[in-house]
Amino acid sequence: MSSSGSVPDDAAPGAPLTDDRAMELALVEAAEAVGHGDVPVGAVALVDGRVIASRHNERERTGDPTAHAEVLALADAAVVVGSWRLGEVTLVVTLEPCPMCAGALVAARLGRVVFGAADPKAGACGSLYNLCADPRLNHEVPVTAGVRADEAAALLTRFFGDRRADA
Repeated sequence: MSSSGSVPDDAAPGAPLTDDRAMELALVEAAEAVGHGDVPVGAVALVDGRVIASRHNERERTGDPTAHAEVLALADAAVVVGSWRLGEVTLVVTLEPCPMCAGALVAARLGRVVFGAADPKAGACGSLYNLCADPRLNHEVPVTAGVRADEAAALLTRFFGDRRADA
């Protein structure tokens, strides 16, 4: 997997991925963000259980405040699908999406989002806000929370612990 949104070799043809296996790929993608100083968040976009895009945070790398894993994966998925309407896409992400990303999920009319670790400080899919289930918006996105949450949380805890130790 790479920042260019390539599809991992082991997720190509074969049986459709389960949420658990897709989260495993998202965790691998998240770990790549650490190499360039970004918060380790990874996202994998699926259609019919098959990976069509995978990305990780790139805010530090690009200087772009919108370069969250979810937004990058949605953009790549839209290219593959050929439309901004992503109703057949499931996005699997290691950390609960923030308000910007949850808004992008709704705007893309995403089929479903699956996340690992909850984010009580900025989560917008049930923890702090619940944009994906707000009936006042034009679309609601079904949410599956807590898939491999301990592993996702441990990756983030390790990253921030290392940063504090280096400060």
